[in-house]
Amino acid sequence: MKTFIATLVLIATSLSLQAQVDRTNFRAGLNAGIITGEVSDFYSFSLGVDLQYVWGLSKEIDLGLATGFNNAFGEEESSTNGGITTTTEFANLQYIPAAVALRIYPSYGFKLGGDLGYAIGVSDGFDGGLYYRPMIGVDINGTTEINASYSAISNDGTFATIMVGVLFLF
Repeated sequence: MKTFIATLVLIATSLSLQAQVDRTNFRAGLNAGIITGEVSDFYSFSLGVDLQYVWGLSKEIDLGLATGFNNAFGEEESSTNGGITTTTEFANLQYIPAAVALRIYPSYGFKLGGDLGYAIGVSDGFDGGLYYRPMIGVDINGTTEINASYSAISNDGTFATIMVGVLFLF
């Protein structure tokens, strides 16, 4: 009987705490970035869509799922050898991230976090790879966030982007 009462008290307490910190919501937005690292000569910039669904676990922590779509625009590269100029056009690189999202709120309106998962390659010749994206964000109001992040995909090399974005909370 004592165990039963203790269990009921624990459930009631956790439900009341959950109601006080619930930031569960859907988030959608846009991002833009510059390509860095090994492939920066072949791609100029990226544009993408971010989609997230997060659950407020506590006053300081959200956990959720993140996906979207990103497109890195290919460059045209020319080289001259012996008076002959050759031009190579690199196709756009596209991927869909499938990741777990963690957000930590050290203070009101400011967040740190990251996404970790797999980037599914959509464009020909790009298989995808391990996807990670550390980020910082600031809430503008109750429904808008501006963030900065570093996104990287590792698979026999690293495809990296420094991005800024805006998210709208629903």
